[in-house]
Amino acid sequence: MTCPKITGMHLNTVMPTYKPIPKNGPRLVVSNPLPPIHAALCDAINTRHQIAFIYQGKPRVVEPHDYGMQNGQARLLSYQTGGQSGSGRLPDWRWFDVAKMSDFKALDETFPGNRPAPSGRHHQWDKVFARVGEPE
Repeated sequence: MTCPKITGMHLNTVMPTYKPIPKNGPRLVVSNPLPPIHAALCDAINTRHQIAFIYQGKPRVVEPHDYGMQNGQARLLSYQTGGQSGSGRLPDWRWFDVAKMSDFKALDETFPGNRPAPSGRHHQWDKVFARVGEPE
């Protein structure tokens, strides 16, 4: 087999150099993959089911309201109604880094829908995956 003839190239043309492929092969780098609970969390918000999980070693029971990406991190804004908190009294609004949540489960208990935001406005998101609607 012969190489195809290359035309239009000068002998003094500099070809680009590439780094060699590492011995363990090329790697696909995925930045900020969706967390394993992504679908279950979206479903809980869309069906207005409370959720329970462990966060920073404490059990939490919350109404999930807004879930999305904020500054490159998957975050959840929710109204915590039960469990424990290290940052104040309950019930109250809480932010959670979804990657730090464990033992996630959707509960049978539902909630009516959106609550008024204490500031009267929604937070800025890079991307919203799910947001609870107005009460029915």
